[in-house]
Amino acid sequence: MVTRILTSEGRQIQDVQSQSSEERVAVTDGYKGLQSVTKEAARNLSVTNNTPAQVSGITPRWLLHFLPWVQVQTGTYRVNRTKVVLKPSPKISVQYNNGFTAVEPENLRDVPLLNPLGGGESLAIANQFQAEHFSVGVTPIIAGESSDKFYIVVQGKLEATVHGDQGEQLRASVISEGDYFGEENLYEDAPSSVTIRALTPVDVLSISRASFEQGLGQSSELQERFQQTIRDRQQLATFLNQFGEERVALSAGHQGEAEIPTSYIDYEEEPREYELSPIQSVLRIHTRVSDLYNDPIDQLREQLRLTIEGLKEQQEWELINNPSFGLLHNVAPAMRLKPRYGPPTPDDLDDLIARVWKKPAFFLAHPRAIAAFERECTRRGVPPATVNLFGSPFLTWRGIPLVPCDKLEVKDRTNKPNGPGKTNILLVRVGEKDQGIVGLHQIGIPGEHLPGLSVRFMGIDTQAISSYLLSLYSSCAVLTDDAISSLENVEVGYYHEYTYTQV
Repeated sequence: MVTRILTSEGRQIQDVQSQSSEERVAVTDGYKGLQSVTKEAARNLSVTNNTPAQVSGITPRWLLHFLPWVQVQTGTYRVNRTKVVLKPSPKISVQYNNGFTAVEPENLRDVPLLNPLGGGESLAIANQFQAEHFSVGVTPIIAGESSDKFYIVVQGKLEATVHGDQGEQLRASVISEGDYFGEENLYEDAPSSVTIRALTPVDVLSISRASFEQGLGQSSELQERFQQTIRDRQQLATFLNQFGEERVALSAGHQGEAEIPTSYIDYEEEPREYELSPIQSVLRIHTRVSDLYNDPIDQLREQLRLTIEGLKEQQEWELINNPSFGLLHNVAPAMRLKPRYGPPTPDDLDDLIARVWKKPAFFLAHPRAIAAFERECTRRGVPPATVNLFGSPFLTWRGIPLVPCDKLEVKDRTNKPNGPGKTNILLVRVGEKDQGIVGLHQIGIPGEHLPGLSVRFMGIDTQAISSYLLSLYSSCAVLTDDAISSLENVEVGYYHEYTYTQV
């Protein structure tokens, strides 16, 4: 019998002389070289389970979840505060030029005692500064001894300590880049109440009392302005709280017929205003793609989802790093702390809690900073507890959750993604009621897709490409200075060496 093998189109390939059906099967299988239908062929007849597009850059964006959001109907949010009579002094920036360091004359006026200096006068004082270097352990100022120098820290870290009742050394503060100390030495010769010791190699700019007086010259009028500023600040300090605000005049008790003091609360004349900041993108998609390839995943919806994810990631980055309203740039000078050592320790986080002690809500830190903190806790034998929030576990310290956020960037000196580097840790209080931090957005905008986010169709061009405008409006506001504190320049690459004993 002749068996005729045909292609799917009916074209004859081969005539086979066969004696039986078993022989015919063997011949045809030999031609195909297979014993079963291939999975590639079978897959074409089946329905696959498709996933949406996966993006590694999508994060939980916990800050957006933890922040309370305030509706800003007018697009502008004004923070009214009581008037600050004596504002905390900012850090002093130092200029580097061809290996030399110098302080800008205008920056000197940021020092409260030097504020009355004019332009030419501050230039004369700036020219009197000299560069100095301290090795580890050097003490430029010793408690009980007088000094005649004023210092501005250029680089490095120092520790200010005082004597306790039993003669022990108690830490008062850590001094680092941009900080200054010893300004009282410019106008009085009195024993110091603190000891300043270098924790690391330190570069400073210094000026002696004699050089300062030389810079002031023989102008009696300038010297009188300088002395009057000192007297005014000393007098004002008795009427102000720690934030430089006037205390309310009060009387307490009912002994005799005391006269009740009178007072009023003054407000800032130019309060801070926060405007909603836009994040925008135009999504383009060809109409034949959205027309033909929508099963099982809607192409337009998927493109919108991925674009919105990108906008939300940028939104969290802006809330932290934006130079105008970002949290990192709105920490008051008095609320900026430095770790005593490189990595973040339990002591450092306790210092943050001592600053933001009125209902602290959460720490915010890069995952690597949290890991560095956990290593320090492990070394001390005090592992942090864990709490579940939003269905996820969070490490805590003193009951306050440590919220991971990769938008608090690690500044890497080696430019490697996993190399050593430094970052900041924030502790915040949130909510309008508690005078904390709030997120700002507007609900009900045209084309709203999510709160504060609109998607608007822009039309189809001559190439049949449709465009959609995506706009996300948001901002955040710090209501009071003590609502946020920052632990700055913590090391994330330090690991401890442990000794193991083999049993």
